[in-house]
Amino acid sequence: MAEFKEIQDILGNAFKSDLPEYTSMNEYLDWLIPQIRPLGEDLYEEKHYVGRPWLEFQDNDFFHDTVLHFFNEGGEYLYSVNGNVSIGHWRVLDGTNKVLIDNKERSAEAELYDLAYMDRNFFVLKKHGGAQHGRGSSYFVMANEGISRRLEWRDLMELMYSQYRSNNQFYFVLSVGVLLVIALIILLSTR
Repeated sequence: MAEFKEIQDILGNAFKSDLPEYTSMNEYLDWLIPQIRPLGEDLYEEKHYVGRPWLEFQDNDFFHDTVLHFFNEGGEYLYSVNGNVSIGHWRVLDGTNKVLIDNKERSAEAELYDLAYMDRNFFVLKKHGGAQHGRGSSYFVMANEGISRRLEWRDLMELMYSQYRSNNQFYFVLSVGVLLVIALIILLSTR
């Protein structure tokens, strides 16, 4: 009977549609990142983030600026706040999922981040050591400008969760299909 309950829980979770309620982006990401990280890319796969406009998100009610980040080839880093651009440098530390961002106009020191999650739509870094990075959060959250321009941070969390849920449902359905084929083969071979 306990096994049936476990199967029932797995089925229920695979099709569960509601994102848990949290009050901050940090809380959402602390819950969500461990679940989606295996689905993401690594920093050495530059085609996923280099040369693309990344729109920054914060859960601060007073944050209303349009902040874009560009990680260009050759280590050029562009940081645009409402169209005012500053130039810096970025580089991935060899053999790691850590990126060093140096922008003297934003910070007197370079900042080291660990990759939390990245795919074609989301680029989430976490300040190394869990420290806050000047935005009041340990996470540095960016999304592809094309899909996120009119979203609020909670909408972005829902979009990220929706992507995870869709992927989770696909693998669940695929697994059930494989199990059904195996069961059918066993059933037909015993006849």
